[in-house]
Formats: sequence, C-alpha cells, structure tokens
Amino acid sequence: MFPQKAPLISGVDSKTYSLGEHSEHFQGRPNMALVALSHTPVEHQLYRAMLLALDENAKPALLTARRLMSVTGIRSLSTIRRGLEGLLSKLSIEREQKTTANGAAYRVYPPEEVIARRREQGLAGVERGELNHSFERAITRVVEHRSLSRREAQVALCCVEGLTNAQIGSRLQVTEQTVKFHLRHIFIKFGVRRRAELISRLLM
Repeated sequence: MFPQKAPLISGVDSKTYSLGEHSEHFQGRPNMALVALSHTPVEHQLYRAMLLALDENAKPALLTARRLMSVTGIRSLSTIRRGLEGLLSKLSIEREQKTTANGAAYRVYPPEEVIARRREQGLAGVERGELNHSFERAITRVVEHRSLSRREAQVALCCVEGLTNAQIGSRLQVTEQTVKFHLRHIFIKFGVRRRAELISRLLM
C-alpha cells in the first residue's frame, strides 16, 4: 500500500493488531476506519492524539515530537519520530516549513482530507475503493468484527473490491502466499468457506 524498507515476505505481518479493541472510535465513521487500517498501532496513536488537539483548538494544531510524547504517554522519542515519519509518508500529516523552539512542528489532516490527498497522489491503498453505501457497510462489518487483525481487515476489504490474490498482494506489498494465509484466517473467523460467501456476508 505504501513504500516499505523491508523486502516482501511470505510470513505473517508482525504489525497487525486487533481493531476490535477500539471499534467504538470507528463506528459510523468509515473514513476514520479506512485511515486507521493504513496506520501501524504507534502511527494511529499519534494520529488520534493530533486529531484530538485539532478538535480542542478548532483550528489546525501544530505539534512537536516532544509535545506528542507528553500527550500520548509514549516515552521513546525515537518511536515518536518513526511514527511521525510513517504518518508523513502516508500523507496523514504534514511537516511545517518553520520550526519551533522545540523542534519541527506537524499539521494533522482529518480522515476525509487524508483519503483525498492519497488518491490525488496515487498512494491510496484499501481506501482506493469508492466510498458508496455498500462499501461503507463492508467497512462497518469489518471494523465491528473484534477478532480481525489490521492486515486481515485490509485483505477482506480488498476482496469486497473484487481484487484477485495477486492484486491484493501487489496493493498491500505482501506476497500472494501471505494473502492466502490471511484469507484462510478470515474465512474461519467469518464462518465461510469461499470468497463469494465472505463478500456476501460483508455486503448484505
């Protein structure tokens, strides 16, 4: 979906996480759910903290890495910086030209703008799908399914778009074997045997 330094692997993505723990944040907010699916756990923790700052000030918030350390509780400055670099590469935030006394400041974009920016730059991943009523329903069902990992949720939504295993692998930058691995787990978790049943379950 986005450029990665690591080569393609056939194993399980170690950066998956359960969406169910925080599904209340995404219910009724398909754009937020799509953006969350593109973030690693640390990236999304930072993104949510920045959005909260945006909401409180009712204007674009400029936050530094040190300020984010205090509001998120993440104690490692290097972890914060890696998360910010990830958010920058995924167009979720933007580095300001001018720096503050405490270092570089970052501007956050709301989910709708993030998706629009990614589409404009040709970087959209799962959020490449048209956000019509059916796709929104699929997003809601995927997010509400508490046992799905982040990567499984991405694969399930790619299935809804009608992508083949090879196309899903290309979009998510994993091997076709990894896609098959995730699909087996998705089928078990939804109690289905084939892709058509999964799509039907998500769309109906």
